[in-house]
Amino acid sequence: MIQKLKNSLKLQHRAKQLIPGLCQLLSKRPDQFSWGVWPGYYSKAKGVKVWDLDGNEYTDMSIGGIGATVLGYADSDIDNAVKRSIDNGVASSLNCPEEVELAELLCKIHPWAQMCRFTRTGGESMALAVRIARAYTGRDTIAFCGYHGWHDWYLAANIGTENALGEHLLPGLNPKGVPNNLKNTAIPFKYNDINELQEIAKVHKMDLGVIVLETIRNFPPEDNFLEKVREVADKAGAVLIVDEISSGFRLNSAGAHMTYNLIPDIAVFSKSIGNGYAISAIIGKSDIMSAAQDSFISSTNWTERVGYTAAIATIKKHHKENAGKHLIAIGSKVQEGWRILAEKHNLIINIEGIKPLSHFNFEYKDQLGLKALFIQEMLKRGFLASTIFYSMLAHSNTDVEKYLAATDEVFAIIHKVLSRNINIDSLLEGERSVSGFKRLT
Repeated sequence: MIQKLKNSLKLQHRAKQLIPGLCQLLSKRPDQFSWGVWPGYYSKAKGVKVWDLDGNEYTDMSIGGIGATVLGYADSDIDNAVKRSIDNGVASSLNCPEEVELAELLCKIHPWAQMCRFTRTGGESMALAVRIARAYTGRDTIAFCGYHGWHDWYLAANIGTENALGEHLLPGLNPKGVPNNLKNTAIPFKYNDINELQEIAKVHKMDLGVIVLETIRNFPPEDNFLEKVREVADKAGAVLIVDEISSGFRLNSAGAHMTYNLIPDIAVFSKSIGNGYAISAIIGKSDIMSAAQDSFISSTNWTERVGYTAAIATIKKHHKENAGKHLIAIGSKVQEGWRILAEKHNLIINIEGIKPLSHFNFEYKDQLGLKALFIQEMLKRGFLASTIFYSMLAHSNTDVEKYLAATDEVFAIIHKVLSRNINIDSLLEGERSVSGFKRLT
């Protein structure tokens, strides 16, 4: 075993018996990294440091709380604001004023928007946005691009197909449990392929009511793609929703659509706006957002105080510190480091993603075995690291330098494995990484 993991592994085995799928988020499942090696659980997190259940300390150069902790773990400014709100009561028979303050703040930094609704998670916020759009247009069909969560409206794209969602982040998403009569209500199109969207609009010209896309994920828009999507939506009379759950507050202190001068009808935020606290926002044009009153959309826990308080404090600090600039700079250093080290060690890797949300793949047949080996060897050097890196405001240049020094050593090992045709399994102390969705047994 690469380090003491007795308590961590014991809890993972307990969890498998008690929780279907072991945990609540696929991206945090240990088998997505390397089962038997990845710690799985944490006891404490602060800044960019994480401690597991066995007392091992790591510098986190991996998924950064799946992009939620944009400022860093346990940020004192955010936590202190939350603690004050807790002392004043997180819930009562009346509404908290912070939800109005957050709505005003979001509309101020997105001048095209006039109204907001709030939820607690990204998936439900997308479901709410789609519900509002369908209520406004009175049409059922959705054209979408990108990854948008686990709800029925989205997984319906995989009903009766091999893997329609496979090109939109996660392959193998099973639509079991989604009503079969939702088939053909959600139709995917590829990013930067405006012809594909135009064809969908042509075929479904009488019932296309919603167009959904991530503003940006892996590649920048080309040939005025976003402007053309806006034109298709206008011509079709469809509501244009931009999903900023991952991209929001990465390139700037607002949505990425502001960087690209795209004016949507609705924008959806989650993850980074609360720095780890549960809060999501749906903002939009008043005439469209008002349709929320024509459909029953309501939840007790959407009224609790903590999420709003965290979001207000996070957004204000993000703007004050110009966090977007730092996130881009740190991500750029990591991506450039990957390129230089891959060239140094004669490794073929493919680097993608906007700078704050970076990832690479080993371009070899056994890329999942190589990924597991990389993870294993980086853990030995004190880093939580995968083939994904999400930058946080708390990351320093020194963190990056130490990380790249460790990556240099591990890439040398991987080059040796490949050049000498060494059996990767003989070096793995855990299991190979798993790709996409797979039932955990």
